[in-house]
Amino acid sequence: MTKERTAPEPLSACDEPLASRYDVALLDLDGVVYVGPDPVPDAPENLRKAAKEGMRIGFITNNASRPAATVAEHLASFGLDVIADDVVTSAQAAAKLVANEFPKGSPVLVVGGEGLFVALEEYGLTPVRSSDGRPVAVVQGFDPDVNWVMLADGAHAINEGAKWFATNMDETIPTAAGKAPGNGTLVQAVRAAVEVDPVVAGKPEPPLLETSIERLEAKRPLMIGDRLDSDIEGAHNVGIASLWVATGVHDAYDLARAPKNQRPTYVAAGLGALAEKQPGVKVEGGRHTCAGWTAEVVNNAVTVKGEGEPYDGLRAILSAVWAAVDAPAEPAKPAKATARGRRPRPKPAPTPDSIALDAALHRIGLAN
Repeated sequence: MTKERTAPEPLSACDEPLASRYDVALLDLDGVVYVGPDPVPDAPENLRKAAKEGMRIGFITNNASRPAATVAEHLASFGLDVIADDVVTSAQAAAKLVANEFPKGSPVLVVGGEGLFVALEEYGLTPVRSSDGRPVAVVQGFDPDVNWVMLADGAHAINEGAKWFATNMDETIPTAAGKAPGNGTLVQAVRAAVEVDPVVAGKPEPPLLETSIERLEAKRPLMIGDRLDSDIEGAHNVGIASLWVATGVHDAYDLARAPKNQRPTYVAAGLGALAEKQPGVKVEGGRHTCAGWTAEVVNNAVTVKGEGEPYDGLRAILSAVWAAVDAPAEPAKPAKATARGRRPRPKPAPTPDSIALDAALHRIGLAN
């Protein structure tokens, strides 16, 4: 059960290094620590520095393809001090959900890879590869070897009454060559052939993060991720602080257009932010100031003035855009009715897509 917590406000200030404020970092992996087989530049060194400052490091992944021990070995190859217990996967969170509903030894059809097999066995369940075994449940997670036969067999079992669990709903995953289809895309393929929706374990749903907080005994956790719709929304859903980093799927444009439940507590270029303070944003009238930058929205366009660190400018821009789109509609000025009896309508607040961002992001050096 999700504990009652309230996430800090977006773009909060932190007057000490993040590694001092928070006791455990819950790090997403794809796009934050590594992309494909290779580490994100400087990520291992920044994590080693945070650990020296006393911050414990946990690795939280929606990718269910590999067992936790294999993920730990991969991370250790970057020079990180990692064991399997430091890694929590969506496969483990999904297996826990299944085990909470079905007795030990129950057959569970796997539409995925080794990570799901190992996780199910950890919880005393029996993973199977065919619906002929009359599975009580189907668990679907990403694996590059998932094929049409697996998807079809999963659909058959679900239609025969097996309960459907999905490790996560990420539509894409980052790879060295760019974005590629993720588990959410494969889940949609099965959903087209069945009449139910899956129970989802991974971010942004609470089970994976709640399991991670419990396993890592985190008192003041900080979720760190690149995806707004899984990492940041997941942190919001369990009421913990979040740090968005610019090394993965989503960018500054996505941030500016983020709905309220996908707005991070902190924003930064990368994991070097763990050793840094986070400046807040001061708001005076329509002007939003962060360090040396001031931004405002005028006639559905962001203007930004000043100089300094690009991400201070981004914080000012985000604050201005979010305030503009969250503002209530302006009441219409009193006026006489027209000849047809109509009165002026209230002026609606701008929408995220209607606010021009390019010039402002170019000014601070963060345009695409």
